[in-house]
Amino acid sequence: MSFRILAVLMLGLGSEIAAIDVDPAITDYQPVAALQGSLNSVGGDALNTLMTFWAEGFQTTYPSVNIQIEGMGGSTGPVALVGGTVQLAPMTREFTAHEIAAFEKKWGYPPIAIRVALDALAVFVHPDNPVPSLSLLQLDQIYSSTFKRGGADVNDWSGLGLTGDLSALPISPFGRNSASGAYAVAKQRILMGGNFKTSVLEKPGSSGVAEAVAQTRGGIGYSGAGYLTTTVRAIPVSEGVQPAVLPTYDHVLAGRYPLARFLFIYIHKKPGGDPLVAEFIRYTQSRVGQRIVCDNGFFPLSAALVGENLAKLAP
Repeated sequence: MSFRILAVLMLGLGSEIAAIDVDPAITDYQPVAALQGSLNSVGGDALNTLMTFWAEGFQTTYPSVNIQIEGMGGSTGPVALVGGTVQLAPMTREFTAHEIAAFEKKWGYPPIAIRVALDALAVFVHPDNPVPSLSLLQLDQIYSSTFKRGGADVNDWSGLGLTGDLSALPISPFGRNSASGAYAVAKQRILMGGNFKTSVLEKPGSSGVAEAVAQTRGGIGYSGAGYLTTTVRAIPVSEGVQPAVLPTYDHVLAGRYPLARFLFIYIHKKPGGDPLVAEFIRYTQSRVGQRIVCDNGFFPLSAALVGENLAKLAP
């Protein structure tokens, strides 16, 4: 699966994806004395593949460690971490202020946010659709019922400037369900906190969005860039007066792509630290851990970001 996704990204976003590699300043993982115990993880499904490969590599190094992973959607991670049933909550968004407050009320200290990769919400259309790019204003017109960006409702492709046989087709918007981090990011970044139209067809999984768009000539959908397939086309996205760009690594790392995001693992770091949690996080931040990020269609961290993350693990 990992190499298939990477190959798809190379086809869909250009040959520059092939050049992505781990920052040479990121060091190899150095095993510590034998570890044992259990780690439990609940959170966003978009990180399932990453978590699985990280867990497999970590367990190869530490065979006495057991890791259980469930990807049920971004809203499930904070609940599980607050409840104390997990030590790890993979997230495609940051915890809300309410979620942080709930954790602090229960435990007396905040959860720790560790950035593990970079990602972007890609906007997919059917390959037959010639629309060259879309702005966040136009995406708000497609997806929103509240139009906080100041636009008006758009229901067919002629309203976005298309001519020809596609112009009269109704727009069929697809998105993620409300439990996902992608939904939360789209609601905040595209809709500015507004409400989605009731006509948006929500999919429970990231791959389902791309599959739906591929089967719908007038379809459009948003999901993680790692879920692009050869049966849909990613389009450039713009914000304000900035030029429209694709979600390539350079654009994401430089902050030019308006729907870029960090992927996180929130951890329950008890006073004095937890060696098992700390070592798993160090593994994700190592050269091998970030190579797994690259191989699975996401974007790796810079050495500077890794250094900031590792500092959070200090007792």
